[in-house]
Amino acid sequence: MPEMLDSSILNRARELIKTEAQAIDLLATQFDDNLPQIVELLLNCQGHVLTLGAGTSRAVAQRFAHLLSCCGIPALALNSADALHGGSGAIRKDDLLFVISKGGLSAEINQIATIAHERGATIIAQTENADSPLAQISDAVYHITTIGEVDPYDMVATGSSLVNSAAGDVLCVLLLELGGYSKKAFGKTHPGGAVGHKLNQVD
Repeated sequence: MPEMLDSSILNRARELIKTEAQAIDLLATQFDDNLPQIVELLLNCQGHVLTLGAGTSRAVAQRFAHLLSCCGIPALALNSADALHGGSGAIRKDDLLFVISKGGLSAEINQIATIAHERGATIIAQTENADSPLAQISDAVYHITTIGEVDPYDMVATGSSLVNSAAGDVLCVLLLELGGYSKKAFGKTHPGGAVGHKLNQVD
């Protein structure tokens, strides 16, 4: 590979990281008075937190569900396609449906949210569109926006998925701290792998 091309790739890679870091940095300015309510709803959920999203948002939702469970909040990720073919039967009144949807307009996502709403489940929408149909039927809106994607088409959800994941990380850490979930309890939840070995070894 020509040396000039090598240099161009390295410079472009650094530029991309700086753009994504800027998007993450701007996230700190977006938290508003809804955040304490969202944390309280999650902390006081008597059932399971069920996360939902489509496309890249589904991957973010799956990650969020896993981290919530690691932090002592029982959580599972729903598959939107399966949910519309019987899987929505898992949604109960005591559950909380946490929906990640950039525009809040996805028909299948909103249909599942409507089912959850009719059953009396709590709904939190993490979305850029606070006026969307999804936001309108939600109990709380986690209004998260980003400055754009870093891909050349501004459509691949590169930067936005990173920002939405970071927004979820904030909730997880707040819940971990406020819920008093101990390191010992985490060790029982995560007994496998290097993490489990480190947490459960005898001093």
